[in-house]
Amino acid sequence: MSILKLGVIGLSPGNGHPYSWSAIFNGYDPAYMEECGFPVIPHYLEKQRFPEDAIAEAQVTHVWAQSKGISAHVAKAALIPNVVDHYMDMIGQVDGILLARDDAETHLEFAAPFLEAGLPVYIDKPLALSVVEARQLLELQRYPGQIFSCSALRYAKEFQLSPADWAHIGRLRHIHAIVPKDWNKYAVHVIEPLLLLACERGSLEDTQTWRNDDSTTLAARYAGGVQMLISTMGSSHAPLGLRLMGESGWKDLFFEDTYFAFKRALYEFVQGIIQRDVRTEPDFMLEVVNLIELGRAA
Repeated sequence: MSILKLGVIGLSPGNGHPYSWSAIFNGYDPAYMEECGFPVIPHYLEKQRFPEDAIAEAQVTHVWAQSKGISAHVAKAALIPNVVDHYMDMIGQVDGILLARDDAETHLEFAAPFLEAGLPVYIDKPLALSVVEARQLLELQRYPGQIFSCSALRYAKEFQLSPADWAHIGRLRHIHAIVPKDWNKYAVHVIEPLLLLACERGSLEDTQTWRNDDSTTLAARYAGGVQMLISTMGSSHAPLGLRLMGESGWKDLFFEDTYFAFKRALYEFVQGIIQRDVRTEPDFMLEVVNLIELGRAA
């Protein structure tokens, strides 16, 4: 089987995913990556071994960002051979698109031409900031699973529980989730893992949202007896973690390995293309976006 060709689109403020995602496929140039503006990226990349730790089934071959200078730097840092003048120039040149921007308000504009052309698109989190916007995107799919969108933290190894963990916790009753930074871009990082952990939650019965300065908290109650408290802490220093509380015990989970989570999410996208298999479900994506929208509503 030939190696898939992917195109990457960037760059939104505060988000280095065009650099990191491309490097996970291609490897990277350490000198240029040090200049990417996101110190955490070269920090975790230098702990990996390339090409052994790369995703071998695909390469990022084309890049477009809002300026030629940014595009050229991403290309040099992540060893991308082709810089295009317009993002739609990638149509006919690649097998899939990495829409590596987390400003959700631009997702429809950038994704639409590729969806209409039949290309699979990985849309960076969050998919959208409202259910209406999410449905507009999903309705553009030409086939099931053409859109892949998630927080990579749904695949984080730190958020996977063993049978022994569940035996200790017992029936899940409460989840408290904390994440740094702002609600719009970062709440999704804990919403997806907690929904997957609370798999028997039932329907959403009630929510309440409140804000204090730049922090936001959403409380949600489900018919299955699970209560969730989701907080984005703004500029306050805070871990990214979950506290699970059940009928017989509790457990704290803290996220640490960014590379592993990103690589697993990107691998799932690539395997979805290769196997022609649906990797993210529309109903789940809409449930995630609904909670994001509820947190923005107060």
